[in-house]
Amino acid sequence: MVKRFFSAMGREIRGLHEAAYVLAIFALLSQILALFRDKLLAFSFGAGHNLDIYYAAFRVPDFIFALIGSIVSASILLPYFIDSFGRSNEEGKSFSDSIFTVFFTVIIFVSVLIFFLAPWLVPKVLPGFANDPALPQLILAMRIMLLSPIFLALSNLFSSLTQMRHRFLVYAASPVMYNLGIIIGVTFLYRWIGLSGLAVGVAIGAFLHMGIQLPFLLQDKLLPKFTANLQWPKIKKIVLTAFPRMLTLSANELAEFVFISAASLLTAGSISVFNLAFNLQSVPLALIGVSYSSAVFPTLSRLYYEKNTEAFLQKMITAARHIIFWSMPITVLFIVLRAQIVRVILGAGKFDWNDTRMTAAMLALFIVSTVGQSLIVLFVRAFYAEGKTAKPLLINVISACTIIVLGFVLIHAFDHIPIFRFFIEDLLRVSGQKGTNALMLALAYSIGVILNTVLHWVTFEKSYKGFSKPVLETLFHSLSASIISGVIAFMGLKIFALVFPQEKVWGIFMQGFCSGILGLIVGVCVLILLRNNELQEVWRTLHQKIWKVKVPPAEVERL
Repeated sequence: MVKRFFSAMGREIRGLHEAAYVLAIFALLSQILALFRDKLLAFSFGAGHNLDIYYAAFRVPDFIFALIGSIVSASILLPYFIDSFGRSNEEGKSFSDSIFTVFFTVIIFVSVLIFFLAPWLVPKVLPGFANDPALPQLILAMRIMLLSPIFLALSNLFSSLTQMRHRFLVYAASPVMYNLGIIIGVTFLYRWIGLSGLAVGVAIGAFLHMGIQLPFLLQDKLLPKFTANLQWPKIKKIVLTAFPRMLTLSANELAEFVFISAASLLTAGSISVFNLAFNLQSVPLALIGVSYSSAVFPTLSRLYYEKNTEAFLQKMITAARHIIFWSMPITVLFIVLRAQIVRVILGAGKFDWNDTRMTAAMLALFIVSTVGQSLIVLFVRAFYAEGKTAKPLLINVISACTIIVLGFVLIHAFDHIPIFRFFIEDLLRVSGQKGTNALMLALAYSIGVILNTVLHWVTFEKSYKGFSKPVLETLFHSLSASIISGVIAFMGLKIFALVFPQEKVWGIFMQGFCSGILGLIVGVCVLILLRNNELQEVWRTLHQKIWKVKVPPAEVERL
């Protein structure tokens, strides 16, 4: 049985439609497991102190991974591996051994250093826990989680080799294994060893993410090993290539890091609400923004290499239009149905109605920037296709600094300007709740993302005149239809609340589902009246064999 399982998992997949099916199925499964993981955490702990400790323990390991792990991402290493192994297996093996030796040594050194500095470091970067009786638990959990960036970064390195041999099934299954490890920690290990069990579950998930690739690397004799014969010129070239990307990811991580640090000083549960809402808003980003950007990236790279500027611009316009077309209605419906979404996905157990209200309010503020987040991913890929890594780096640094400064400014204004506080609490229906000033972190994040989007857009428009007009036309169509759709969905909530029992989870689900469907139907009708081009293109696509389109896999960028 085990032999047959690994045989099936390790087979090569070269057909485009077959690879697309495999990757899509496992991506969907991974998203479902991620939501189930969050539901288990919310059910077991609620948005409170214990869950705050769990999420806080992620921050340092997550930052280490963004800082170092991105160097060995598949998008950086895969071309080098293909080139080296294309010349000879010996040259390719020597190159992979060099990368493995240098990278593994660096990340182990950094992780061990942080391990010993943890008792001093944690109270500094998470000041809200400095005098907390649970500080030793937080330090222990963080120390255990330091295994995660090591395993996940190695998994990124190994995935370049598995993708080179077309073993997409193994790579696609890795994120599923990661979430399974965390679920094991929540379900079983927490009962035995408390909060440390959650951290062990994260480490197990990271190991499984990496470990599922090991049998096939051994089978193909591709598993890297330590070597003294290091290819320093190639290593230097890779580091220089990856450095701007590393700084770009680190800037975003730093902004989140500072916000978690600030949230640790706020009401207990603020860190939990921030992370749960952030994870929920990341789902449409992964399904729309990342998917379109990943799909168009190879074509953009080829067109830029061929100096086909007109075709490059048209591909960007098409991708941007469709990202807006899909993201805008999701944004509006998420805002209208936020309470139903949070209650169905996270509700029950210790996650009470107050937790639902706060998380729903935080989700609404995050989701406002969904369109911007998705477009940023597209713009960054376009600049990378041109080899212009400095532009997105500079813009992301400006955005990260804006987010950080704005976060503290808005919290101060929220605490000292009553009318501003009343307006936000009344708008998001959280009047009377404790810790509502944490909502300012999400508001600052969205404002910073919108600024980031505008800067990327203006920079791209300067290089490619004519980008904005057709994209803004789609923005107008989609925004108009989405607003009308949102109004209808809001009215539907009141109607279906009388039809389905609101004290039952299935009743809340049906209320939100029927209201959303009603809103979407009306939105589609509006787009038909506007003769929207994207709707017509989607209709034509549905009549084609979409599974014959190659779907490139995503890579791990955060824990």
